[in-house]
Amino acid sequence: MSNQALPRPRFNAPEPERGSKAALKVEARTTPLLQGKVSEIPDIVFGWTMRLCGLSVVALLGLIVYQLVVGSQLSWHAFGWKFFGQSDWNPVSDQYGALPFMYGTIVSSVLSLVIAVPLSIGVAVFITEMCPVGLRGIVSFTTELLAAIPSVVYGLWAIFVMVPILREYVQPFLAKTLGWTGLFSGPPYGIGMLAAGVILAIMIIPIISSITREVLTVVPQHQREAVLALGATRWEMIRMGVLRNARAGIVGAIILGLGRALGETMAVTMVIGNRAEIAKSLFAPGYTMASVLANEFTEATGDLYLSALIEIGLALFFVTIAVNGLARLMVWSVTRGQPARSNA
Repeated sequence: MSNQALPRPRFNAPEPERGSKAALKVEARTTPLLQGKVSEIPDIVFGWTMRLCGLSVVALLGLIVYQLVVGSQLSWHAFGWKFFGQSDWNPVSDQYGALPFMYGTIVSSVLSLVIAVPLSIGVAVFITEMCPVGLRGIVSFTTELLAAIPSVVYGLWAIFVMVPILREYVQPFLAKTLGWTGLFSGPPYGIGMLAAGVILAIMIIPIISSITREVLTVVPQHQREAVLALGATRWEMIRMGVLRNARAGIVGAIILGLGRALGETMAVTMVIGNRAEIAKSLFAPGYTMASVLANEFTEATGDLYLSALIEIGLALFFVTIAVNGLARLMVWSVTRGQPARSNA
């Protein structure tokens, strides 16, 4: 019996679409999501709006500089560069010199850095290297909360709490132990250059510690691991593997804190004593460039008196801009715009 081949089943395959139907299908797949006519007007308006926003900041800065320069012309023509080297400040005889205010600003700011820098770096190292993970957020928030307290509140706290402590305990102890240096001599009033330095130190601790913490977190983790692998202790690892790599950023954080201390007004005005003199002792009253503007600007009656105050403000403006610009440059030299990384 011969095998007969079974008939092959026939399947009707769909015929390929041709002509207008295929074209319609391709066109449907390439239709843009945004239907309607596309206009370039919104992009042009948005671009110019952003440019105006950026240029407005530069224009505002230029207006401030222009107003300060114009307002200080009378004092500049009357005293010239001698204005920053004279110590006389006598509105009655129209004799003005900014040297006592520059001295008070520099001494109080440097004293605040001497107190605040070790504390700030210690707080930053503790949070990034030694603090338990669960407490890092709490400690960081508590430290940065100090920056949110208004300046006048610091001043009130200093008058009612800090100044009595300095007058009754701290200054007598310093006069007894370090009075031979001449820096801690004289009657312990409580109010003076030392009080201004202490309150400034409390106010700049959050700035220095927060920026130092960000700089420490961008130090590569393999730097720590490499130092520990060589047998170093934790202290040696932090000193050689972390702080040494972040030293430029830490210096930038310190300079930023200095910029804040230079321009602080209300808290310093309330505790520094406000007397235009140059004294060696830190117990003596003093004056700063910011506090003299706050105290005497509303009382300036003569044109030369007002122009001298504006010239002090111009000098303080340029010093603050230069200090902050240098600090930003040094912080950027370490971070290079990198986001902070957790070392947990």
